[in-house]
Amino acid sequence: MNHTFGSDNYSGVHPEIMEALIRANHGHATSYGADEYTAKAIEKFKQYFGRDIEVFFVYNGTGANVLGLSSMARPYHGIICSELAHIQVDESTATETFIGCRQITLPTTDGKIYPHEIEAKIQRLDDQHHPQAKVISISQPTEYGTVYSIEEIKRISAVAKRYDLYLHMDGARISNAAVGLNKSFKEFTRDAGVDVLSFGGTKNGMMFGEAIIFFRSELATDFKYIRKQGMQLHSKMRFIGAQFEAFLSSECWKRNAAHSNSMAKFLAAELRQIPQVQITQPVDANGVFVKIPAQIIPILQQEQFFYVWTEKVSEARLMCSFDTRKEDIENFARKLRQLLSDL
Repeated sequence: MNHTFGSDNYSGVHPEIMEALIRANHGHATSYGADEYTAKAIEKFKQYFGRDIEVFFVYNGTGANVLGLSSMARPYHGIICSELAHIQVDESTATETFIGCRQITLPTTDGKIYPHEIEAKIQRLDDQHHPQAKVISISQPTEYGTVYSIEEIKRISAVAKRYDLYLHMDGARISNAAVGLNKSFKEFTRDAGVDVLSFGGTKNGMMFGEAIIFFRSELATDFKYIRKQGMQLHSKMRFIGAQFEAFLSSECWKRNAAHSNSMAKFLAAELRQIPQVQITQPVDANGVFVKIPAQIIPILQQEQFFYVWTEKVSEARLMCSFDTRKEDIENFARKLRQLLSDL
């Protein structure tokens, strides 16, 4: 397949990560996380976030989000999130199935949710007839590619604390957010009041593997049982650990995210030169959202695939990856101009 803008998980494995996998693929190692590779990766996370965190590796992003949330929510609880949140839109009914609780969604125009909107949904506390709000879940970056500022996260955390709620962050693309903010991971997660973090690697050059990080250790007390029950305990965990150790040690995460973010900005600059298309969201990370005339989209998708985000208004999502090249973007812009000139 030619280079696409479909998703950053369409890309392959970064060479440094593949080398780490090959190095780990020698001899025997204890299974289920009791190996040196997993221990080294956990040590790296502690260097980034603090010695007293708890770290658990899982296989995929759905597992990271749903199981992380299950440590905080019970079947009678509610999880407040954006109507576009991955847990609402792209993880089927996994949250409801595994936790049994309700998702309380907020409309959004930029992917973000805001304190006054959240407070309006915290209703009928201590009323046994009503689902009790217990967790606020935000995505960083959001599903619209926008990035919460540290102050925005702190204000949401303040609401959570006021009402004795937890704050969860879906960080499937957290590296892109860190580069976009030019801040350390810790500054906009733990220091900003996040309680549980899903830390993604697959969308930024890893083959598989995500991490769940607990900043409140009491929430992790029984998590090893939750992970096993949730079918996310990877037997050959050294291959997740080896990837994360390489990912964090050489700042592979940062170089990959910086590249994909810069390619998104380059793509946006190219598209802004085309009057017939309209960029709809700030380009804070590695995604560009743009309105393209509907009649040319199917032809354009045959050249370099991308997803239509909002069919009603012909809004497309174009994702850049660690391996996106300027020539891929220039080819896309050239084909777009050609198709528009033929209208």
